[in-house]
Amino acid sequence: MTVNHFTAMIVTENPKGNFTREISLRNMETLPSGDVLIQVRYSSLNYKDALSAIGNKGVTRRYPHTPGIDAAGMVVESQSAKFSPGDSVVVTGYDLGMNTSGGFGEYIRVPSDWIVKLPDKLTLKESMIFGTAGFTAGLSVYKLVMAGLDPAAGDILVTGASGGVGSLAISILNKAGYRVVAASGKSGSEPLLKKLGASEVISRDKVIDTSQRTLLSSRWGGVVDTVGGPVLETALRMTQPKGIVTCCGNVATADINLTVYPFILRGISLLGVDSAETLMPLRLKIWNKLSNEWKPDILEYIHHEISLDELEVNIQKILSGQQIGRCLVKISD
Repeated sequence: MTVNHFTAMIVTENPKGNFTREISLRNMETLPSGDVLIQVRYSSLNYKDALSAIGNKGVTRRYPHTPGIDAAGMVVESQSAKFSPGDSVVVTGYDLGMNTSGGFGEYIRVPSDWIVKLPDKLTLKESMIFGTAGFTAGLSVYKLVMAGLDPAAGDILVTGASGGVGSLAISILNKAGYRVVAASGKSGSEPLLKKLGASEVISRDKVIDTSQRTLLSSRWGGVVDTVGGPVLETALRMTQPKGIVTCCGNVATADINLTVYPFILRGISLLGVDSAETLMPLRLKIWNKLSNEWKPDILEYIHHEISLDELEVNIQKILSGQQIGRCLVKISD
């Protein structure tokens, strides 16, 4: 390996506790330990990346730091028998981009146990249109299916439908045969959401009830919630008896104020989705489904591509809740 420096986003904390971001050169020697070195071709921008980029210590404790919880590229060096130079690979979750230097740089060095070989029916670019968001969406749908939720059970609500997880969840659910109702707070998103497979699009206001009633008229056979807070509270109170609700996000808030009645009177199940620490056998199963029967026909409609230099404006966009779909980051040729 003859490269000494590479281009990356570097987030730095100054003595006053303020954070700055710049696209600059990093020394290869600053990469963490790991048995596989990967040249990154694509990454993607997630909400967690934006939090790391602005200095959220709940995501990243140590700075200087390069965010990016997703990376896809080519193996350059490997001390593991599982991978060889030239292999196309994907890394999502674990500690990548949190306290381990992440995908917003041309190189990452990670443990081989974090790496998935690129599925045969996906390109590197497609794998990052999915990224953590698509993997989380796939895991959410998988949990609904494994819990026995039949498409005949009724409408499936997807909250935060315009975001990365929500938009991909709509398409995957549609592929799996469910009728999807998309809830979004973004005006003008209805045409895209219907193209993704939503049968109906409703305003976010329709899934926030502040009446404090313990139960509401039941509508949803199941729910994929990406928002948390009052939206999750309302969704649980509106879910049909024996319905299944998955929870994977806290964009609104991490707190919920709820009685036990949806669970003990309607028998509703609330399933948590933690994509970062998903064990490898299940991780491989989800990627296999995403590359086969759950692969959307419309991946090109749910992403826009940016460069490292365009990250700053898009970080501000995702933090203000204005991002629609997936933001693909091209790192190197």
